Amino acid sequence: MRSCPCPEDGFLHREIEANGVRFHVVESGRGPLVLLLHGFPEFWYAWRHQLPALAAAGFRAVAPDLRGYNLSGKPRGIGSYAVATLAADVAALVTGLAEERAFVAGHDWGGALAWSLPGLQPGLVRKLAILNAPHPAAFRRELKVSAEQRKKSSYILFFQLPWLPERALGRDGFAYLAKMLRRDPVRPGAFSEDDIARYREALARPGALSATLNWYRAALRHPPRVPREHRKIDVPTLVVWGEKDRYLGTKLAEGLERWVPDVTVEKIPEASHWVQADAPERVNELLVRFFRA
Repeated sequence: MRSCPCPEDGFLHREIEANGVRFHVVESGRGPLVLLLHGFPEFWYAWRHQLPALAAAGFRAVAPDLRGYNLSGKPRGIGSYAVATLAADVAALVTGLAEERAFVAGHDWGGALAWSLPGLQPGLVRKLAILNAPHPAAFRRELKVSAEQRKKSSYILFFQLPWLPERALGRDGFAYLAKMLRRDPVRPGAFSEDDIARYREALARPGALSATLNWYRAALRHPPRVPREHRKIDVPTLVVWGEKDRYLGTKLAEGLERWVPDVTVEKIPEASHWVQADAPERVNELLVRFFRA
């Protein structure tokens, strides 16, 4: 493990070898471990507002660049990004941080990964916080009954194609990425121009775009097999949902009790899919209160 303070942002930046991959992780604070899992097309910086808030509340907040993203390793091949492998990454990261268990928060793809952890890595998660990421069973339910959700999720099928998604997303210096981060949020300036430049830089790193898209490709080709006895989420769970999500309908945050008996859902009406950037103070309040309880 290598570490160095970064005077630019005030956080501790580390490199950890875990599950055969080098991970770049960013850390703030001391106390019980909170692992923050970002989504697509983001990186550790997605949690820039939550890291200091959790540290101030007495937690050790750690946000990694997940496999394939930004400064972390980018193994070749779609199979390298299967959910079971990604879950093993998280378990190895917790061990690499000299802990046995962790509070876990995940957004978007990081939330999908977080949903898988109690089943694929039993005993690892103390509490689970999910931000705008559907439980897989709820997602299948809505895809069956909702033409609107099928339309919203159609980009997932596009991402299954070889090379064309890379060309479309990378065109004109990731112009669509910049447009999305300016257009989607409810709060003006949720992503500053400096933020957008950081996102472009992270996705432009060699191999990053294909690696991050391989999360989508592997999800359909290599779905996880969760043992029956672990299919119910057996840890306290908080679901935070920005209601103005362009990609995921609010019904995905409803009717979760059959799969998650101990679940609390907090909807934020004036927040988008990028909920922790759109409503950072409210998200920080909810996370701190939930993990402290």
